[in-house]
Amino acid sequence: MNCFQPLMKEICMKLSNKQKKHLKGLAHSLKPVVLLGQNGLTEGVLAEIENALNFHELIKVKIATDDREVKQLIIDAIVRETEALNIAKIGHIVVLFRQSDNKKIELPRK
Repeated sequence: MNCFQPLMKEICMKLSNKQKKHLKGLAHSLKPVVLLGQNGLTEGVLAEIENALNFHELIKVKIATDDREVKQLIIDAIVRETEALNIAKIGHIVVLFRQSDNKKIELPRK
C-alpha cells in the first residue's frame, strides 16, 4: 500500500484505536532518532525525519522548545511535509508513523 497515492492516502490516515495502541506500545522502548535544536525545523531536519521514517516506519522526534503553540506548529509542519501520522505527543517527544512499501511493522486488524 502506497500512502502517497490520493485514494490510498484516505485509507492510510485512518488507524483504529487498537492499531494506535499497538504502535504506542512499540514506540515505548524507542529513543528519539531526530532532535530539533534551537534552529528549529529546517530542510535538513525534515530530510533526516524522511530518511528515518523510510528506514524505521515508527520514530520518535524530540522538539526542544517550551512554547506549546510553537511545538504544535512544528509537529503540524512535520506531519504535513512527511505525510506521516502523529501517533502520540508526550512532553517534548512526538511519535510518528508512516508505513513503507516493505511494511516492516505489521499492524493488527481493525
